[in-house]
Amino acid sequence: MLGNSSSATEFFLLGFPGSQEVRRILFLTFFFLYAVTVMGNTVIIITVCVNKHLQSPMYFFLGHLSVLEVLITSTAVPFMLWGLLLPNTQIISLAACAAQLYLYLSLGTSELALLGAMAVDHYVAVCSPLRYDIIMNSSTCIWVVIVSWVFGFLSEIWPVYATFQLTFCKSNVLDHFYCDRGQLLKVSCEDTLFTEFILFLMAVFIIIGPLIPTIVSYTYIISAILKIPSASGRRKSFSTCASHFTYVVIGFGSCLFLYVKPKQTQAAEYNRVASLLVLVVTPFLNPFIFTLRNDKFIQAFGDVLKRCYQFLKS
Repeated sequence: MLGNSSSATEFFLLGFPGSQEVRRILFLTFFFLYAVTVMGNTVIIITVCVNKHLQSPMYFFLGHLSVLEVLITSTAVPFMLWGLLLPNTQIISLAACAAQLYLYLSLGTSELALLGAMAVDHYVAVCSPLRYDIIMNSSTCIWVVIVSWVFGFLSEIWPVYATFQLTFCKSNVLDHFYCDRGQLLKVSCEDTLFTEFILFLMAVFIIIGPLIPTIVSYTYIISAILKIPSASGRRKSFSTCASHFTYVVIGFGSCLFLYVKPKQTQAAEYNRVASLLVLVVTPFLNPFIFTLRNDKFIQAFGDVLKRCYQFLKS
């Protein structure tokens, strides 16, 4: 416990409760998920970059989405694994805590913006196929990605700045496995109601903003697909959009649960579960959702493996 006149300069993260045996099981589980996440998304990035058959807007966006997933999960999971392996070592400085929270929120916001852009890309592909190459040209795609990254990193400057302008004198213990904003507000000795309300409004704008074009796009997409006369044509169109739609439901659903609420200091157990969905589960599922049923990507990945084998053989 800290004195009323002093503010914490470092925080101790409690991580996950339980015995040492439970912590070992969690470590092995999360280490496996993290390793598969990094390797799977890296495979997507390399395959999209080197295979000329995947030089299209859909795979261009998918490559950047995979980059974001690797970076997002890497902001917190390695530190979490260290804490599970060596208990009572999860001490993080105030500056490192601010940097971790800023990177996590910024990368997450960029990802939501990119998911909204991908939904619009699917809409153009399904509803305006003849004009697709004109609308979604290389210049447009590059600008979409740049805007997504810039929007993410600019929009989270004030929320993180406002959070760390508070005085943290109630305690320097955070009941989480990373520097969660709700836990930071909880240990502040100031009245945080106004700050929480502003953060709530900004979360609504940041999350609902990309969600609206996503919902509108899929409304038109579903309407257009249902008008296709052949069952095989409808099935093919649905399968093209199903992976992205599944990812959207998981990603936006987790973020809505975490941040679109007037009271940020929700029970730590709920926040831990939702944070695991965003930081561990969603990045882990990304390679499987977007590639397992994608024959074009599987073929391109096979070509990359053949080229690597021939290179090593020579």
